This record gives sequence, structure tokens and C-alpha cells, in this order.
Amino acid sequence: MKTKLLLLLSVLTGVLLSVSWPVAGFTPLIFVALVPLLYIQKYLGDNGRKGMFWYSWLAFLIWNVSTTWWIWNSTDMGSIMAFLLNSLFTATVFQLYHLSRKKLFNNKKGAFILLFYWITWEYIHMNWDLTWSWLNLGNVFASKHLWIQWYEYTGSLGGTAWVLMVNLLIFNIISGIANKQPRVTLIVPFVELIIVILVPLIFSFTSYNSYQEEENPVEVVVVQPNTDPYNEQYSLPHETILNKNLTLALQKMTDNTDFVVFPESTIQEDIWEEWLDRSISLKSIREVLYNFPNTSVVIGATTYRLVKEGEKMTNAARKFKQSEGYYYAYNTAIFIEDSSDFQLHHKSILTPGVEIMPSWWILKPVESLAIDLGGTTGTLGRDNFPVSFLSPDSKINVSPIICYESVYGEFVAETVKAGAGLIFVITNDGWWGNTPGHKQHLLFSVLRAIETRRSVARSANTGISAFINQRGDIIQQTPYWEPAVIKTSLNANYELTWYVKNGDYIARISAFVSALLLLISFTQGYLRKKKSII
Repeated sequence: MKTKLLLLLSVLTGVLLSVSWPVAGFTPLIFVALVPLLYIQKYLGDNGRKGMFWYSWLAFLIWNVSTTWWIWNSTDMGSIMAFLLNSLFTATVFQLYHLSRKKLFNNKKGAFILLFYWITWEYIHMNWDLTWSWLNLGNVFASKHLWIQWYEYTGSLGGTAWVLMVNLLIFNIISGIANKQPRVTLIVPFVELIIVILVPLIFSFTSYNSYQEEENPVEVVVVQPNTDPYNEQYSLPHETILNKNLTLALQKMTDNTDFVVFPESTIQEDIWEEWLDRSISLKSIREVLYNFPNTSVVIGATTYRLVKEGEKMTNAARKFKQSEGYYYAYNTAIFIEDSSDFQLHHKSILTPGVEIMPSWWILKPVESLAIDLGGTTGTLGRDNFPVSFLSPDSKINVSPIICYESVYGEFVAETVKAGAGLIFVITNDGWWGNTPGHKQHLLFSVLRAIETRRSVARSANTGISAFINQRGDIIQQTPYWEPAVIKTSLNANYELTWYVKNGDYIARISAFVSALLLLISFTQGYLRKKKSII
């Protein structure tokens, strides 16, 4: 087979992955997107040719650029690094699959290896400093929530497994037809394919139509101030920014309002956590709440904390420039009500290149290259534990999710397990402009609603604010790039789904199997090499 045809097949996989992706993609194409790359793997493996890594890197690079090109609007160098590294990592996984299949099964069988390797990789990619899990395969169904009600049992990694299994089965059938296998031998693969496609869909449609929310109404007001992050948010006086938000909120607040949700980084005042009561912004909010004693506020801010004497410091610790001592900076969600103590959640999953630089010693010199998007830059401090905000009467607990954290199912599930009956997502999606970025980010909250069976209130500074019910329906949303305030009653839910109880168990099983397969394949390779030398 000529190299040009192999390149064409590689490009075809990249294109099919791209045109299946939300928000405007044709989702069913995801079920055949990997077939051309699987054909390349079979051809190269059968004929002892090299180049699998480069063909797969090309395919995944096209996919990354075509679906997340909008990152460029906020950072050119950051986007280039994201495109190159993310596609390189995925290509490495495919290369490992290629090598393992050759060593273990002489490339005749073993296609199932890809299922375990890919899921393991997605899980690793969700749990390290360079995490960028926007393109996890299970996210492709974010715009098709009627198909994936079973995510409450599997999480989005179940969607990844679904995509891989269907691609492998279709490839198996196409290979059988191409090799002119008897039709009888293709009956079983066809039946398997139909079962794998239809059973999840039928189960999902049935679950969607039968699911009933228990009546437990909570009145929530969501504010979208539409403060331009490039020209206003970090240049206007912090009092002006806060007053704009409070004025919008007051349009919808009543004596029955339980919560008001403001976006990420709404408070631009420098707030030191040792002296929260001195904050002008927090005092202003409490003055408003004095007239609404039944209302609590969740709002985003940048906060700072002094490093205590003798405290062990992380790489996020910052030294004062003109005095002794160190401190941490945080992207924070603050829970406020009229009289009780403030509750804080420090963003736990930080955006690579903007809020965190890898702490590995070999990459320590690039700390100074952290991307400046306004506000506090460089590696931030973070919480290493799930947080659930508790209302004063302990009847309504909420999960505070800050921006990028909403991409991570197991993390959100852990905050729900900590006691939350509702999920509040606070974000700022204005960095990317009017592109698919902010729309995709909204849809990821749909996945979290289904996985946890929690209603979601989403407050975006710029982007799309919305309410999402426990089935994943977007029941109300704001226009893009317009100041807005919306209100509805959401049902709180305290029942734990299978996924919330068990997390990404699919990944842990896959990681165990992958480790065994890698160990066996490389051991066999070593023994064969040693035998040939002897």
C-alpha cells in the first residue's frame, strides 16, 4: 500500500473525529471515526512496516486543532502546546496498542487491547498536572443526552468504551468482507454490533422517559453580568464590577430565593483569608442579604492566604517581593449568608499553562512562562479534597464547581458524595469569543447532571448561563454575550447514583488490565530478542 493512501486514511480519521464533535457535529460518525486508523494499524502490523506513531499523531492533531482551535483566541502559544502535546500523548497510546498487539498476538487478534489502553490513558490524563480532557471520547455525546442516561452508572468513560467497542466491531466486519469471509461467519459480528449499539440506546430512552424527580424545590437566581474579561474585568474598579452583579441579582431576588449564584472571579478585590471580615466586597454582599435573610450567595473571587510558620510549602507558594514570607493565591468560590461564617472552596483542578505549571523538576524553569489572562497568574494553590457548601439550616447543601472542574466527572461526583443536593457551576467563558468553546463547556454540565442526577445552576460571566435538570435537559439558558439574570426552582436530590458511589471504576479496571498487558507484551518481546541472540 502506498504511503499516500495511508496518509489519506490518517487524515480521514482526523476529519471523522472532528465532524462528529459537538456542538455542530454529526455524532453517529464517531462510531466509524477510528476505523481508517485501525486499518493502518492492521496493514503496518501484518507487513512489519513502521510509522504507526506518525500516522496516528497526524490524525489526532487534525482532531485537536479542528475541535479546540478556539483556544487560540486566549493564548497562541498555549494553544499550540495543547494541540501538539494532546495529540502526541494519544498517538503514544495508539503506538503502545500497536506494539502490544504485535508482540502478544502477532497482529492476528488482540484488538480489544485498545479498549483498555485508551480508557487508562483518559483516566491518567484527568489526574495529572498537564490534564486536558476536553476531548475524552465519552464527551462526544454531550449534545445527545437522550442517548446516555446510563452515564449515571458508568460516567463518561462508559461512553468512551461504547465508542471504541463499536469502532472495533465495525472494523472487524469490514475486514471480514474485504477478506471475502463466508457470510455465515459474519453473522455473529453483525449481531454483536447491533446489540452493542441498540441496548445502550434502548436503556437510555427508557430511563429518560421513566425518570421522575422527587419534589424538593429550591429557588435559585443566576447572574450573567457579561463583563468583558479583556477590557473590563481586570481594569474597572472592583466596586463597579460587584455593583453591576448585585444590581442584576436584585431584579429577580425575592423573600423565597434560596440561592443567588454569581460567576467565577466576580470579586476583584484582593481578599486575604485571614481577614475575610475586613473585605469591602463581602460586607457589601452581606448588606444586601440583610434584606433577604433566607438567601445565600455563591460567588467567585481571588483570595490569598499567608503561609504559616513551619508549614510545608508546595510549588504554588509565592514570596513577597518587598518583605519576608510566603503566601498562596487561589481561584475561590465563597459561600455567603447573612450571619454565619464564610465557606471557601479553592479550585482543585487548575487549567494547565494558566493556573498551574507542572511541578516536575525538569519543567521547573518554565514556571515563568505561565500565560497571563489578567488577574492572578502563575501556579495557584488548590484544595486536594472535595467540598460541599452547607446551608445554615443544613437542609440544602450545594457543590461549588469552578470553571474547568466541570469537565471532570469523578471530581464532581466526589463533591456530591460530600453531601451536595445541587451543583452550582461558576465560570468565565469569555476568553474564547463566540466560538464552539463556550457551547461545549455548557454541554459538559449536562453530562455531570446525568452522572450525579443533580440539577445544575450554571453562572457564566460571559458565555451561556443555564439551568439543567436531573435528566440533563437544559430548561433555561441565557443568550451569549448579553447581561442577564434568570430564576427558577430546581429540585435538590440526595440519592447517590452508582457512579457517584463508585467513581471511575471502569478506569481502574482498565488500568489493572493495561498494566498486565504491557508487562506481558514487553516481557515476551525481551525473551524473543534474547532467544534470537542465543
